[in-house]
Amino acid sequence: MPANVPSPGTPYAEWVPYGSRDAAALAIILIVVAAALAYAGTRVRSPIGVERPGRTVSGFMIAIWVLAICTFLVAVYAYAIQMRQLHLLATPPRGQGGLRRAAFRVGTLPDAAVTFFVILYLTKAYGWKAALGSALVGTAAAPMIFELPFDLIVMGRTYPPIPPNPVLYRALFFLPLFVVELSTISLLTLLPPMRITRQACYALAGMFAVFSVWAAFGFGPPAGPLPKTLNVIAKMLCFVTVIMLFVRQGRAGLADPRASS
Repeated sequence: MPANVPSPGTPYAEWVPYGSRDAAALAIILIVVAAALAYAGTRVRSPIGVERPGRTVSGFMIAIWVLAICTFLVAVYAYAIQMRQLHLLATPPRGQGGLRRAAFRVGTLPDAAVTFFVILYLTKAYGWKAALGSALVGTAAAPMIFELPFDLIVMGRTYPPIPPNPVLYRALFFLPLFVVELSTISLLTLLPPMRITRQACYALAGMFAVFSVWAAFGFGPPAGPLPKTLNVIAKMLCFVTVIMLFVRQGRAGLADPRASS
């Protein structure tokens, strides 16, 4: 069988769904994580401030973030070169490629746009520079909150495996990606309006609960109606999680700059 043709029974997709036993184990782990986050939310009586790093540490954080993005782009290029040399960059069956790409994009851009303007409004009392920075970083961090657990789930099941060492090439792709995700999320600590809130914990718990339902059905690619719906809902909840980091309890429920003093 040619190297660029999926094996029988394997869907043309970026990863292979979990089998019944592994899917059940994954669903249990994810629902435990969701329950732990929900419990943590009940313990958050009032928004919790995060100590802001100093100027030097902030500079290093931003530099690491930029270098992580550059490293990931180099890794993707090297990964693609190996796939091309082994003739693994196959064209999907007619109609499947566009549907699959659309499934991954559904909801992300509208959610990002709404998140940007909501955070911009919630943080306007801090001045336009802080509000704009909060909106940009918050909008960038939201999909990373989704992608970090998502990538951990699908990392070991990516398809097709890249010879001569599939584990090595998975690490080449995913390890820099994890650094990008973690460093992007860490930039939230630079934002004066950001607080850990009960609502953020609940929204994040909801995202993991949706993941657990998705896992119970094998955590397959979002091509069918059910996984596509669960994918969209989970993405919405990651953006809601970030928005809730900027909402404060008060008369208007808006961020209060006096709370940061």
